[in-house]
Amino acid sequence: MKVLHIESGRHLYGGAKQVLHIMEGLSRRGVDNLLACPRGAEIAAPARQHGEVVEMRMAGDADAGLALRVLRLVAQHRPDIVHVHSRRGADLWGGIGARLARVPVVLSRRVDNREPRWLAGIKYPLYDHVIAISEGIRAVLIEAGLRPAQLSCVRSAVDASPFLREYDKAAYRAAHGLAADTPMVGMVAQLIRRKGHRHLIGALNTVLAALPRLQVQIFGRGPLEAEIRQWIEAHGLTNNVHLMGFVDDLPARLGCLDVVVHPADMEGLGVSLLQAAAAGVPLLACRSGGIPEVVRHEHNGLLVDAGDVSALSAGLIRLLGDAGLRERLGRAGRELMVREFSIEAMCEGNLAVYRQLLTPDGLALPVSLPA
Repeated sequence: MKVLHIESGRHLYGGAKQVLHIMEGLSRRGVDNLLACPRGAEIAAPARQHGEVVEMRMAGDADAGLALRVLRLVAQHRPDIVHVHSRRGADLWGGIGARLARVPVVLSRRVDNREPRWLAGIKYPLYDHVIAISEGIRAVLIEAGLRPAQLSCVRSAVDASPFLREYDKAAYRAAHGLAADTPMVGMVAQLIRRKGHRHLIGALNTVLAALPRLQVQIFGRGPLEAEIRQWIEAHGLTNNVHLMGFVDDLPARLGCLDVVVHPADMEGLGVSLLQAAAAGVPLLACRSGGIPEVVRHEHNGLLVDAGDVSALSAGLIRLLGDAGLRERLGRAGRELMVREFSIEAMCEGNLAVYRQLLTPDGLALPVSLPA
């Protein structure tokens, strides 16, 4: 079996990392991978370990020429199936190109934003099957008019192994010039509006009144960086909140935090939450999209309503004030990630969709289980 993956993101964020995981798992099962991505995309180099990579022009929603480029790519490489993994025009023009090539085509939907029914009526009939990465997204798609039979839920996954380590929290704090008992909170997300950074910043003055030594590290980059810096300064938080940018050694840092916060207004599932849970860190997040599928309230974290700044403050104060609760939630989160969010389960879920489309009984495909 040969699969053409289309990923239009330029940065190696959560969705692109999921594509890498899928390619790696499929390669181990004997599937040939071909990835189409933008020129200079960060996914290109690591993806070459798991298949062939074609870097090509991908210019967003208005790039109708992408349909013809996908059509030519299919004609040249003759994949058995096309799997579109992202938006930015790929979810429309990539689907049209694959449909013109008369190849079975699958779309992964990773965001939970609602679309107008007219747009859904144009886009989703292009696809033989749509894979939602959470039940929350699946519900949004059914509401938009998709037939349940056209949909599957295959949750995103995390490679837990880099996070299954012992963390020296005191050493991490010392490296930042802090006392060993300094409370530390982190947020890992693109610096974009729907991730809810403003809610966290709005909650902190109340938290700092109870925990004045609190330090907050915000990991990620994005177009709101300057605005977020202004929010931090306007709230008088420059000594307590630090923008860390994009770091390559996140697995070495994440488990040194006391709590990871994710106050997103919209979220498909939340890869950073999977990573934090694998690192044994308790979570505080909003009831948005697929987040409740990762953050089980009072099991591995706490949930609050989206935009409820007072509840966010109260949740932080509760978690930071109860070491026993943090230890219990962190241990449960690590167990949950290993049990339910493995890369193997995600790869098998995607492969099951391919089998369903390519053979009537889902059998007789040239794949082998990993050793």
